Amino acid sequence: MKNHFIVKVSAWALFVLCLFILNITIASAATIIDEWGSVKTPPAPQLKPVSLEPESTALLLLDFNKQVCNNERRPRCIVSIPAVGKLLAEARKRNVLVVYSLTIGSSPQDIAPALALRGGEPTVTSGPDKFLGTDLEKILKARNIRTVIVTGTAAHGAVINTASGAAFRGMQVVVPVDGISAESLFPEQYTVWHLLNAPRVSGMATMTRTDMITFK
Repeated sequence: MKNHFIVKVSAWALFVLCLFILNITIASAATIIDEWGSVKTPPAPQLKPVSLEPESTALLLLDFNKQVCNNERRPRCIVSIPAVGKLLAEARKRNVLVVYSLTIGSSPQDIAPALALRGGEPTVTSGPDKFLGTDLEKILKARNIRTVIVTGTAAHGAVINTASGAAFRGMQVVVPVDGISAESLFPEQYTVWHLLNAPRVSGMATMTRTDMITFK
């Protein structure tokens, strides 16, 4: 009986010791900053063709105004304009709702000429989340929009926040990777990864290219 008691006490002591060692190990584990250089880039996702219903789709052009879309600040935004312009022309031809956003302090006249606003196309002005403090949700709901194509700059600002906001509101989100931009490649890469992996958002997001988008 005595030996049995000793065995039980010893087992309990060993268990407590293991917990103590585990806690020390967890506490001393390297942070992401310590491990930064060893992080491996995930494989590139596969881009998918999409065919969309014009009447339930909206094309969002986010912040293509000269204050943030320029050769000094975001030259990749300038590079994206021709592809976005072709998509815009096709969307208009099919009567797809086109909605513009502007950064605070800018006006429709500041939009890149190749993507110039047409009369009657709505605009909203806000910070990174274009749903915040604007009528964007109301505009989309009034047309029974179920899918948004998100283009614009900055990928890690307006694009990621507005795309996520649309997904949280139950809309499918289509992001043509040649239609988004940032100051450098990493924010664009992170944005794509985030939209395809973030909880709730990932199930609503599709990555594509402007020339892979068609309208039924």
